Amino acid sequence: MSTSPLAEPAAGPALPPVAGGALGWRREVWGFAVTFVAGPVLTWLLFTLSSPQSITYEVLSYQLLVVIVALIGGVRPAVTAAVLSGITLDLLFVAPAFSIAVEHPLHIIALVLYVIIAVLVGLIVAQAARRARIAQRATAEAELLASVAGHVLRGDSAVLALVSRTREAFGLSGVRLVTPAGEVLARDGEPVPDGRATAVPVGAVGGRPVAVLELHGGPLDAPSRRLLDVIVAQLAAALERTELTATAREAEALAETDQVRSALLSAVSHDLRRPLAAAVAAVGGLRSAQELSEPDRRELLVTADESLSTLTTLVTDLLDVSRVQAGVLAVSLTPVDAVGSVVSALDELSLGPADVELDLDPQLPPLSADPVLLQRVLVNVLANAHRYVTHGQKIVVSAIRRGGNLEIRVIDRGVGVPAERRDRIFQPFQRAGDTDNSAGLGLGLALSRGFTEGMRGALTAEETPGGGLTMVISLPVAADGPGS
Repeated sequence: MSTSPLAEPAAGPALPPVAGGALGWRREVWGFAVTFVAGPVLTWLLFTLSSPQSITYEVLSYQLLVVIVALIGGVRPAVTAAVLSGITLDLLFVAPAFSIAVEHPLHIIALVLYVIIAVLVGLIVAQAARRARIAQRATAEAELLASVAGHVLRGDSAVLALVSRTREAFGLSGVRLVTPAGEVLARDGEPVPDGRATAVPVGAVGGRPVAVLELHGGPLDAPSRRLLDVIVAQLAAALERTELTATAREAEALAETDQVRSALLSAVSHDLRRPLAAAVAAVGGLRSAQELSEPDRRELLVTADESLSTLTTLVTDLLDVSRVQAGVLAVSLTPVDAVGSVVSALDELSLGPADVELDLDPQLPPLSADPVLLQRVLVNVLANAHRYVTHGQKIVVSAIRRGGNLEIRVIDRGVGVPAERRDRIFQPFQRAGDTDNSAGLGLGLALSRGFTEGMRGALTAEETPGGGLTMVISLPVAADGPGS
């Protein structure tokens, strides 16, 4: 099994951690910094403005400092600030001054309450921070799951996208998805050189994992493991989808091959059998008849000749189709007169002014083409147009130069071909309605396109304005043509 990513997945943020302190060590450091910097500054300011009646706002000022420290750093900095501010109040602002002796038991109760308030505020801040972190983590997990589901729905690139998103989300150094046989299906980042990794099985067929997800870069916590289980399930679904897509494509290719084979057998059984049977009957009549009149003999010889000629044409077309599809078509490019080729093709088909209207400039530059292949292309395209043109209408053949190419346009006013079927008419064994075996094997347009492309040109079908079909044969102008 292998994957073929169609596009690089979009990068995403890593999941915020859940473990650790609610506020983080940086906020605690800031809380202690405020305690040991703002505390002395506040003490100096209050001591400078101290008076016998100022104890109330001194207590409230230290209480405000403790609350601010709790909001910044949480419980431990707040308790430290509460203890230090309580000692400072007793030492500098409560009689007897410059002594930590407690004159009244109520002062001890006040100090204890002071510390309790600091602890409660710190706990509230820590709880709020913890809930904010959990909410942030939940939001990140929801975004990750939405991203994972989106990658799975997008198709072929899902496996690589999921592997890359796993590494980014969990902050790993590298992630690989390998088969039990060691084939790497997808990878992202740089795996640890010593090979230490957490291996997680992905999917299972017959009791064996379909693949193994290797995680390089450290263990995962419990929440991350639960989220990883979801990603692994999505990876299994993506691998299954990739396998089903490959199987469906193989089945489609087989079905197309069977369809071509059935069309070939159906066409060959009719188109080859008919001239072959006619030739056999004519030759048998000539051999078995004792006395035949000269007209009867000539008629049998003409029938055998026409049947064998038709049979030769059909076999030649089949061989040419096989050469075109195998890419071994022999092409000899020389300067060719476009007008002369068109006239020769009309003569071969016995089409005259009553059937075709020509709009050709005699001064057109020569084409770079194989004269034999160009003749066959023109004969096939003109015969197809003549077969489906509306009775009483003429085929129009025109030519115009466009840059370095010359376009020969064969225009008919027939029933036309729907836009969704225009590419299919150039496939082998395709006929109008795919039911009329009298129209031949359906190789004419397939051969014409193959021959034209072999001559470095193009054959396309367009809608004729007002109804019908226009075949456009575009071939390069020869290097020695005028104006080249």
